[in-house]
Amino acid sequence: MTYVAVSGGKEAIEASIKLLDFYKGGTEKDVEIEAIENKLSLLVDRVMGEAGLYSKTYAALAIKQCEGSMEEAVFLLRAYRSTLTRNYYTNVVNTSEMRIVRRISAAFKDIIGGQILGASYDYTHRLINFDLDKEKAAELRREVLDMLGAQEPEEISLCPRVSDELRKEGLIEQYAQDDKPPHDVTMSMLEFPADRSARLQTLARADTGFISGLAYSALRGFGQEHPTVGELRCGYVELCVPYPLDEQEEIYIGEVLLTEVECFNKADDKEQLKLAVGYGAVFGRNETKAISMAVIDRELDHGGPYPTQNEEFVLMHGDSLEMNGFISHLKLPHYVTFQSKLDAVRKTRA
Repeated sequence: MTYVAVSGGKEAIEASIKLLDFYKGGTEKDVEIEAIENKLSLLVDRVMGEAGLYSKTYAALAIKQCEGSMEEAVFLLRAYRSTLTRNYYTNVVNTSEMRIVRRISAAFKDIIGGQILGASYDYTHRLINFDLDKEKAAELRREVLDMLGAQEPEEISLCPRVSDELRKEGLIEQYAQDDKPPHDVTMSMLEFPADRSARLQTLARADTGFISGLAYSALRGFGQEHPTVGELRCGYVELCVPYPLDEQEEIYIGEVLLTEVECFNKADDKEQLKLAVGYGAVFGRNETKAISMAVIDRELDHGGPYPTQNEEFVLMHGDSLEMNGFISHLKLPHYVTFQSKLDAVRKTRA
Protein backbone atom coordinates (compact mmCIF):
# COMPACT_ATOMS: atom_id res chain seq x y z
CA MET A 1 0.00 0.00 0.00
CA THR A 2 2.81 2.41 0.89
CA TYR A 3 6.15 2.71 2.63
CA VAL A 4 6.24 2.24 6.40
CA ALA A 5 9.34 3.65 8.09
CA VAL A 6 10.42 1.30 10.90
CA SER A 7 13.93 0.87 12.28
CA GLY A 8 15.41 0.03 15.69
CA GLY A 9 15.69 -2.88 18.07
CA LYS A 10 12.69 -4.73 19.46
CA GLU A 11 12.94 -3.26 22.97
CA ALA A 12 13.43 0.26 21.62
CA ILE A 13 10.39 -0.07 19.36
CA GLU A 14 8.19 -1.37 22.19
CA ALA A 15 9.29 1.54 24.39
CA SER A 16 8.55 3.98 21.56
CA ILE A 17 5.01 2.63 21.20
CA LYS A 18 4.40 2.93 24.96
CA LEU A 19 5.66 6.51 24.88
CA LEU A 20 3.34 7.18 21.94
CA ASP A 21 0.39 5.97 24.04
CA PHE A 22 1.49 8.36 26.78
CA TYR A 23 1.57 11.33 24.42
CA LYS A 24 -1.72 10.23 22.85
CA GLY A 25 -3.38 10.12 26.26
CA GLY A 26 -2.15 13.58 27.17
CA THR A 27 -4.69 13.96 29.98
CA GLU A 28 -6.90 11.79 32.15
CA LYS A 29 -9.97 13.05 30.33
CA ASP A 30 -11.32 10.78 27.58
CA VAL A 31 -12.39 12.02 24.15
CA GLU A 32 -15.56 10.27 23.06
CA ILE A 33 -15.81 8.94 19.51
CA GLU A 34 -19.25 10.53 19.22
CA ALA A 35 -17.72 13.93 20.07
CA ILE A 36 -15.09 13.61 17.33
CA GLU A 37 -17.68 12.40 14.83
CA ASN A 38 -20.04 15.30 15.41
CA LYS A 39 -17.85 18.18 16.60
CA LEU A 40 -14.96 17.63 14.18
CA SER A 41 -17.20 16.70 11.27
CA LEU A 42 -15.18 18.52 8.59
CA LEU A 43 -12.05 16.61 9.60
CA VAL A 44 -14.04 13.37 9.62
CA ASP A 45 -15.40 14.13 6.14
CA ARG A 46 -11.91 14.77 4.78
CA VAL A 47 -10.56 11.50 6.21
CA MET A 48 -13.51 9.56 4.73
CA GLY A 49 -12.97 11.16 1.33
CA GLU A 50 -9.24 10.47 1.10
CA ALA A 51 -9.67 6.94 2.48
CA GLY A 52 -12.53 6.16 0.10
CA LEU A 53 -14.74 4.73 2.84
CA TYR A 54 -17.94 6.40 4.02
CA SER A 55 -18.09 5.67 7.73
CA LYS A 56 -18.15 8.59 10.14
CA THR A 57 -17.70 6.38 13.20
CA TYR A 58 -14.64 4.53 11.88
CA ALA A 59 -13.12 7.79 10.58
CA ALA A 60 -13.56 9.34 14.04
CA LEU A 61 -11.98 6.26 15.62
CA ALA A 62 -8.98 6.51 13.28
CA ILE A 63 -8.58 10.21 14.10
CA LYS A 64 -8.56 9.46 17.82
CA GLN A 65 -6.08 6.62 17.41
CA CYS A 66 -3.52 8.77 15.59
CA GLU A 67 -3.87 12.05 17.53
CA GLY A 68 -5.61 13.79 14.63
CA SER A 69 -2.87 13.12 12.05
CA MET A 70 -4.58 13.26 8.64
CA GLU A 71 -2.25 10.92 6.78
CA GLU A 72 -2.22 8.34 9.60
CA ALA A 73 -6.02 8.42 9.89
CA VAL A 74 -6.39 7.93 6.13
CA PHE A 75 -3.85 5.09 6.28
CA LEU A 76 -5.79 3.34 9.07
CA LEU A 77 -9.18 3.74 7.43
CA ARG A 78 -8.00 2.69 3.98
CA ALA A 79 -6.21 -0.33 5.43
CA TYR A 80 -9.44 -1.36 7.15
CA ARG A 81 -11.35 -0.78 3.93
CA SER A 82 -9.07 -3.23 2.10
CA THR A 83 -10.26 -6.03 4.41
CA LEU A 84 -13.93 -5.58 3.58
CA THR A 85 -15.76 -7.67 1.00
CA ARG A 86 -17.65 -5.93 -1.77
CA ASN A 87 -21.00 -7.59 -2.25
CA TYR A 88 -22.72 -5.06 -4.49
CA TYR A 89 -22.21 -2.09 -6.74
CA THR A 90 -24.81 0.62 -6.26
CA ASN A 91 -26.88 1.89 -9.14
CA VAL A 92 -25.83 5.19 -10.70
CA VAL A 93 -26.79 8.06 -8.40
CA ASN A 94 -28.67 10.99 -9.92
CA THR A 95 -27.35 13.93 -7.90
CA SER A 96 -30.03 16.23 -9.34
CA GLU A 97 -32.32 14.42 -6.86
CA MET A 98 -30.06 15.39 -3.95
CA ARG A 99 -31.72 16.55 -0.71
CA ILE A 100 -29.90 19.85 -0.58
CA VAL A 101 -28.59 21.50 2.58
CA ARG A 102 -26.47 24.11 0.78
CA ARG A 103 -26.50 25.38 -2.81
CA ILE A 104 -24.88 28.47 -4.32
CA SER A 105 -23.88 29.78 -7.74
CA ALA A 106 -21.19 32.34 -8.48
CA ALA A 107 -22.31 32.53 -12.12
CA PHE A 108 -25.86 33.82 -11.55
CA LYS A 109 -27.54 35.93 -8.90
CA ASP A 110 -30.94 34.28 -9.36
CA ILE A 111 -31.20 30.54 -10.00
CA ILE A 112 -34.22 28.22 -10.13
CA GLY A 113 -34.75 26.99 -6.58
CA GLY A 114 -32.82 29.93 -5.16
CA GLN A 115 -29.45 30.34 -3.52
CA ILE A 116 -29.35 28.30 -0.29
CA LEU A 117 -26.52 29.51 1.94
CA GLY A 118 -26.78 26.65 4.42
CA ALA A 119 -23.98 26.18 6.96
CA SER A 120 -20.68 27.74 5.90
CA TYR A 121 -17.73 29.58 7.41
CA ASP A 122 -17.76 31.91 4.39
CA TYR A 123 -20.03 34.34 6.19
CA THR A 124 -18.34 34.32 9.61
CA HIS A 125 -15.80 36.68 11.16
CA ARG A 126 -12.41 34.97 11.20
CA LEU A 127 -11.86 35.79 14.87
CA ILE A 128 -11.15 33.29 17.64
CA ASN A 129 -14.09 32.87 20.01
CA PHE A 130 -12.42 32.70 23.41
CA ASP A 131 -15.76 31.84 25.04
CA LEU A 132 -15.82 28.38 23.47
CA ASP A 133 -14.12 26.90 26.52
CA LYS A 134 -17.32 27.76 28.42
CA GLU A 135 -19.62 26.46 25.68
CA LYS A 136 -22.68 24.45 26.65
CA ALA A 137 -23.52 22.37 23.60
CA ALA A 138 -27.04 21.38 24.66
CA GLU A 139 -28.08 24.99 25.26
CA LEU A 140 -26.55 26.12 21.97
CA ARG A 141 -28.36 23.40 20.03
CA ARG A 142 -31.70 24.28 21.64
CA GLU A 143 -31.12 27.94 20.85
CA VAL A 144 -30.51 27.20 17.16
CA LEU A 145 -33.53 24.89 16.95
CA ASP A 146 -35.73 27.52 18.59
CA MET A 147 -34.56 30.01 15.98
CA LEU A 148 -35.47 27.53 13.23
CA GLY A 149 -38.88 26.86 14.73
CA ALA A 150 -38.03 23.76 16.76
CA GLN A 151 -37.13 21.86 13.59
CA GLU A 152 -33.96 20.39 12.21
CA PRO A 153 -32.25 22.53 9.52
CA GLU A 154 -34.39 22.38 6.40
CA GLU A 155 -33.43 20.20 3.45
CA ILE A 156 -34.61 21.14 -0.02
CA SER A 157 -35.26 18.47 -2.63
CA LEU A 158 -35.14 18.49 -6.40
CA CYS A 159 -33.38 21.73 -7.27
CA PRO A 160 -32.60 21.66 -11.01
CA ARG A 161 -28.99 22.11 -11.99
CA VAL A 162 -27.81 25.51 -13.13
CA SER A 163 -26.03 23.81 -16.03
CA ASP A 164 -29.25 22.11 -17.22
CA GLU A 165 -30.71 25.41 -18.39
CA LEU A 166 -27.52 26.30 -20.24
CA ARG A 167 -27.44 22.88 -21.89
CA LYS A 168 -30.97 23.42 -23.16
CA GLU A 169 -29.67 26.53 -24.94
CA GLY A 170 -26.70 24.60 -26.33
CA LEU A 171 -24.25 26.83 -24.45
CA ILE A 172 -22.34 24.07 -22.65
CA GLU A 173 -20.26 21.22 -23.98
CA GLN A 174 -21.69 17.81 -23.18
CA TYR A 175 -19.54 15.35 -21.23
CA ALA A 176 -18.23 12.63 -23.50
CA GLN A 177 -20.69 9.74 -23.50
CA ASP A 178 -19.16 6.52 -22.27
CA ASP A 179 -21.24 3.38 -21.74
CA LYS A 180 -18.33 1.34 -20.36
CA PRO A 181 -18.59 0.18 -16.71
CA PRO A 182 -16.77 2.57 -14.36
CA HIS A 183 -13.10 1.80 -13.85
CA ASP A 184 -12.49 0.76 -10.23
CA VAL A 185 -9.09 2.14 -9.16
CA THR A 186 -9.19 0.10 -5.94
CA MET A 187 -9.37 -3.19 -7.86
CA SER A 188 -7.22 -2.57 -10.93
CA MET A 189 -4.14 -0.58 -11.83
CA LEU A 190 -4.42 2.97 -13.12
CA GLU A 191 -3.49 3.11 -16.81
CA PHE A 192 -2.80 6.11 -19.05
CA PRO A 193 -4.58 7.69 -20.71
CA ALA A 194 -7.03 7.14 -17.84
CA ASP A 195 -10.77 6.72 -18.26
CA ARG A 196 -12.75 9.68 -17.01
CA SER A 197 -14.22 7.53 -14.20
CA ALA A 198 -10.72 6.54 -13.07
CA ARG A 199 -9.58 10.15 -13.18
CA LEU A 200 -12.46 11.38 -11.04
CA GLN A 201 -12.05 8.53 -8.53
CA THR A 202 -8.35 9.27 -8.16
CA LEU A 203 -8.94 12.99 -7.72
CA ALA A 204 -11.69 12.33 -5.15
CA ARG A 205 -9.28 10.25 -3.02
CA ALA A 206 -6.30 12.56 -3.52
CA ASP A 207 -4.82 14.67 -0.75
CA THR A 208 -6.88 17.85 -0.32
CA GLY A 209 -3.83 20.06 0.11
CA PHE A 210 -2.14 18.69 -3.01
CA ILE A 211 -5.22 19.13 -5.20
CA SER A 212 -5.88 22.61 -3.79
CA GLY A 213 -2.28 23.65 -4.45
CA LEU A 214 -2.44 22.44 -8.05
CA ALA A 215 -5.74 24.25 -8.63
CA TYR A 216 -4.26 27.41 -7.12
CA SER A 217 -1.29 27.21 -9.49
CA ALA A 218 -3.70 26.96 -12.44
CA LEU A 219 -5.57 30.06 -11.28
CA ARG A 220 -2.33 31.97 -10.79
CA GLY A 221 -1.29 31.59 -14.42
CA PHE A 222 0.10 28.07 -14.79
CA GLY A 223 -2.99 26.80 -16.52
CA GLN A 224 -6.33 27.85 -17.96
CA GLU A 225 -8.03 31.15 -17.30
CA HIS A 226 -10.10 31.87 -14.19
CA PRO A 227 -13.16 29.52 -14.08
CA THR A 228 -16.55 30.36 -12.56
CA VAL A 229 -18.36 28.15 -10.06
CA GLY A 230 -21.58 27.48 -11.92
CA GLU A 231 -23.03 25.57 -8.99
CA LEU A 232 -21.89 24.21 -5.67
CA ARG A 233 -24.35 21.90 -3.95
CA CYS A 234 -24.09 19.90 -0.75
CA GLY A 235 -26.67 17.37 0.36
CA TYR A 236 -27.75 13.78 0.79
CA VAL A 237 -28.13 11.28 -2.05
CA GLU A 238 -29.83 7.89 -1.77
CA LEU A 239 -27.94 4.70 -2.59
CA CYS A 240 -29.70 1.72 -4.13
CA VAL A 241 -28.57 -1.70 -5.33
CA PRO A 242 -30.28 -3.96 -7.90
CA TYR A 243 -32.84 -6.36 -6.49
CA PRO A 244 -31.29 -9.87 -6.84
CA LEU A 245 -34.44 -11.43 -8.29
CA ASP A 246 -35.28 -8.59 -10.67
CA GLU A 247 -32.62 -6.18 -11.90
CA GLN A 248 -35.33 -3.75 -12.98
CA GLU A 249 -36.14 -3.22 -9.30
CA GLU A 250 -33.84 -1.71 -6.70
CA ILE A 251 -33.35 -1.79 -2.93
CA TYR A 252 -32.60 1.33 -0.89
CA ILE A 253 -29.58 0.72 1.37
CA GLY A 254 -28.79 4.16 2.80
CA GLU A 255 -27.61 7.65 1.96
CA VAL A 256 -24.38 9.64 1.90
CA LEU A 257 -23.58 13.33 2.24
CA LEU A 258 -21.81 14.77 -0.83
CA THR A 259 -20.39 18.06 -2.02
CA GLU A 260 -20.66 18.51 -5.80
CA VAL A 261 -19.31 21.31 -7.99
CA GLU A 262 -19.53 22.29 -11.65
CA CYS A 263 -17.13 25.00 -12.87
CA PHE A 264 -17.61 26.85 -16.16
CA ASN A 265 -14.68 27.73 -18.39
CA LYS A 266 -13.82 28.52 -21.98
CA ALA A 267 -14.24 25.64 -24.39
CA ASP A 268 -11.56 24.48 -26.80
CA ASP A 269 -13.50 25.27 -29.98
CA LYS A 270 -11.98 28.16 -31.90
CA GLU A 271 -15.26 30.03 -32.27
CA GLN A 272 -15.80 30.01 -28.47
CA LEU A 273 -19.50 29.31 -29.01
CA LYS A 274 -19.81 27.13 -25.92
CA LEU A 275 -18.58 26.82 -22.35
CA ALA A 276 -16.67 23.83 -20.98
CA VAL A 277 -17.42 22.26 -17.61
CA GLY A 278 -15.15 20.85 -14.91
CA TYR A 279 -16.66 18.49 -12.36
CA GLY A 280 -15.85 17.59 -8.76
CA ALA A 281 -17.62 15.49 -6.11
CA VAL A 282 -16.39 14.38 -2.69
CA PHE A 283 -17.73 12.80 0.50
CA GLY A 284 -19.17 15.10 3.14
CA ARG A 285 -18.67 18.86 3.36
CA ASN A 286 -15.39 19.69 1.65
CA GLU A 287 -16.02 22.58 -0.71
CA THR A 288 -12.38 23.54 -1.33
CA LYS A 289 -11.57 19.99 -2.42
CA ALA A 290 -14.62 19.75 -4.71
CA ILE A 291 -13.90 23.12 -6.38
CA SER A 292 -10.21 22.26 -6.81
CA MET A 293 -11.17 18.90 -8.28
CA ALA A 294 -13.45 20.63 -10.82
CA VAL A 295 -10.63 23.01 -11.80
CA ILE A 296 -8.17 20.13 -12.28
CA ASP A 297 -10.73 18.04 -14.16
CA ARG A 298 -11.03 20.79 -16.76
CA GLU A 299 -7.26 21.30 -16.85
CA LEU A 300 -6.71 17.63 -17.66
CA ASP A 301 -9.39 17.74 -20.37
CA HIS A 302 -7.72 20.75 -21.96
CA GLY A 303 -4.18 19.39 -21.89
CA GLY A 304 -1.08 21.51 -22.27
CA PRO A 305 2.43 22.18 -20.95
CA TYR A 306 1.62 22.93 -17.30
CA PRO A 307 1.76 20.37 -14.44
CA THR A 308 -1.99 20.69 -13.87
CA GLN A 309 -2.57 19.58 -17.46
CA ASN A 310 -0.32 16.50 -17.23
CA GLU A 311 -2.55 13.55 -16.37
CA GLU A 312 0.24 11.25 -15.22
CA PHE A 313 1.81 13.92 -12.98
CA VAL A 314 -1.49 14.84 -11.32
CA LEU A 315 -2.92 11.36 -10.81
CA MET A 316 0.30 9.64 -9.75
CA HIS A 317 1.41 12.12 -7.09
CA GLY A 318 -1.71 13.19 -5.22
CA ASP A 319 -2.49 10.03 -3.27
CA SER A 320 -2.26 10.80 0.45
CA LEU A 321 -0.83 7.40 1.39
CA GLU A 322 1.73 7.15 -1.39
CA MET A 323 2.83 10.77 -1.02
CA ASN A 324 3.31 10.74 2.74
CA GLY A 325 4.65 7.18 2.75
CA PHE A 326 7.36 7.91 0.22
CA ILE A 327 8.44 11.02 2.09
CA SER A 328 8.43 9.08 5.38
CA HIS A 329 10.65 6.39 3.90
CA LEU A 330 13.50 8.91 4.03
CA LYS A 331 13.62 8.13 7.77
CA LEU A 332 14.70 4.57 6.99
CA PRO A 333 18.44 3.74 7.16
CA HIS A 334 20.33 5.01 4.12
CA TYR A 335 23.82 4.40 5.49
CA VAL A 336 25.28 2.67 2.44
CA THR A 337 23.97 5.09 -0.19
CA PHE A 338 24.95 8.13 1.87
CA GLN A 339 28.46 6.82 2.49
CA SER A 340 28.90 6.29 -1.25
CA LYS A 341 27.86 9.91 -1.87
CA LEU A 342 30.21 11.10 0.86
CA ASP A 343 33.11 9.06 -0.57
CA ALA A 344 32.45 10.56 -4.00
CA VAL A 345 32.58 14.09 -2.59
CA ARG A 346 35.81 13.35 -0.69
CA LYS A 347 37.48 11.87 -3.76
CA THR A 348 36.46 14.82 -5.90
CA ARG A 349 37.76 17.29 -3.31
CA ALA A 350 41.06 15.33 -3.07
